Amino acid sequence: MLNLFQHPSPVKVVAMTRDIQPCTYIMASGYRETLYTGVTSELIARIAQHRSGAFKGFTSRYGVNRLVHFEMFDTMEAAIMRENRIKAWRRQWKVNLIEASNPGWRDLACSLGFEPIGTNGSGDGS
Repeated sequence: MLNLFQHPSPVKVVAMTRDIQPCTYIMASGYRETLYTGVTSELIARIAQHRSGAFKGFTSRYGVNRLVHFEMFDTMEAAIMRENRIKAWRRQWKVNLIEASNPGWRDLACSLGFEPIGTNGSGDGS
């Protein structure tokens, strides 16, 4: 019996690459409120984790559950490099990055199939 490395099936390889999409993202608790920058290979699953409070820590403590910015990459290495760069930035630079493509701080997770969550702060949150 051959394993995947000896004789890979093209169907399996295509299916695996669709599920993995390196991404850097910024979550917020509300309009111009607490920010969190992260990296993942499965953005939809990560958003669900943030929204459910699956991981106890910073994001659940501060209610950081709105996706306000994300960038896709070809490799995880590139996504991690971008995450580290953004994390080193001053807060205002992060705000500028968000507002360049999302001036109203809309919850971009809604465009990915998530239900809107209640508003927090002066933004629309939807």
